[in-house]
Amino acid sequence: MKRRSFIVNSALTSAGLMAGTNFLKASPNSFSPGKPPLSIIGNRFVTFCIMIRTTPWEVSRDVKLLPRDEAKWHTLDGVRSMREAFAQNNPDGRLTWGFTMNALEDKRKNYREIRDYAVECQQKYGDEFTYFPGYFPAMYLPRERVNREITEAIQTISGLVGNGYRPQSIIGGFLSADSLKYLAEKEKIHVAQGVIWSQHNVDGGGADGSPSYPYYPSTEHFCKPAQGKSDFIDCVNLDGWTMDFICARQSGSNGHEITGYNSRRGVGPIETYIGWGLDLGNREVMHTESIHFDKGFELNKFGWVTNIWEAELVYEIGKDFICNALKMWVGDTKKRWPDTHFVTFGEYGNLWRDHYKNNDEWNYRFVERGSGLGDSYNNLEIKWFMNKEFRLALLRDWHKDEPEHVIDFTRYDLPAHEPADATPQKPVKDWSLMNRINQKGLRPQDKPILLTELKQEEKDLVSRYYPGLNL
Repeated sequence: MKRRSFIVNSALTSAGLMAGTNFLKASPNSFSPGKPPLSIIGNRFVTFCIMIRTTPWEVSRDVKLLPRDEAKWHTLDGVRSMREAFAQNNPDGRLTWGFTMNALEDKRKNYREIRDYAVECQQKYGDEFTYFPGYFPAMYLPRERVNREITEAIQTISGLVGNGYRPQSIIGGFLSADSLKYLAEKEKIHVAQGVIWSQHNVDGGGADGSPSYPYYPSTEHFCKPAQGKSDFIDCVNLDGWTMDFICARQSGSNGHEITGYNSRRGVGPIETYIGWGLDLGNREVMHTESIHFDKGFELNKFGWVTNIWEAELVYEIGKDFICNALKMWVGDTKKRWPDTHFVTFGEYGNLWRDHYKNNDEWNYRFVERGSGLGDSYNNLEIKWFMNKEFRLALLRDWHKDEPEHVIDFTRYDLPAHEPADATPQKPVKDWSLMNRINQKGLRPQDKPILLTELKQEEKDLVSRYYPGLNL
């Protein structure tokens, strides 16, 4: 199902259009000149990207899945308004600019002006100017072509910015293991937004199965953490949108933004602010962030939220609405968690890489009780456990004090395989890593079970990481 079925009327409610929030002024973060560098541990981070394109679902120069010319929806005024809205209550924050190949090369006046402005922001604020090869290049293009165009785009960006500039990351949607390896070894770039956590049957494809926080991918599959030196790719793989874990259990959506389910509910603007209006949308965004910045911060010793907004929303939905949503999200984040650092994808990935040299030491845990909004049901409690060898999700109805059931047990210690090369004529839509039990519940074997119903070998594996679980 498409996530971009806008309910504009519901978004433009009188309550939604009232920002009505007094924001705290952000304090300079530790990336400011003269301040010591940050550590991943003990800090809260947000990575935010504004994406510039010429058509929706643009995969390459000549591969455009929906040939709608969006040139009139991309203007200097539009992107400047977004950048200023981002900075209003966050003057020291930095963001990432992601350009598709066509947006990098388009000779029309508005695209030239937008590129010049992104260069100006890189030099003035330390923003990252980088490549966005569409959301799903591996679903439509052979690996060799994806890799070749990565190099072409980086060379173009270096020429545009000048002074020897090279991005620290690229924003790739889904990137194959081969492309992540190419990025690290050939381009010496060690960070990529190369996975969209939990996405399945959305925008015509998906790839469920990965951890939701950073990891070094395996040469076997980009959703699988490397198990050792033999399958290790030195490119930190990052998610692009932080999800509400309760909502993310679904596959796709039922097409109704207000009353139905949507697996992509979380911090994304389409599924929250546009679908629900500013008031309810912001409540869901703050709820999703709290999973990571409150209990998640306590469990993992750091917190991370990530988000990508398409620049065309300024004109498709309305500049005032989108900029008010951006001000509200950034401002309320800084108000509730004033120590939050808004950094680029490349900065964040490299901070993580500085601390974690392999996949042996990270062990992520999350606990959420639903927000009570839409399909984030407030009677449900979900716990996620993610490590090098597996990810495990437990779900229960805490109102009824029901026992926890395993709804996802994805093993990374088992062999994995990516699909063969795709072409525009023969796309490969599903790149998911599913084995033992998957949260989407699409296969007979995905029926939830009690922890005690795991096989003994599986219990032994889980207990090595989490001896306190009632196995």
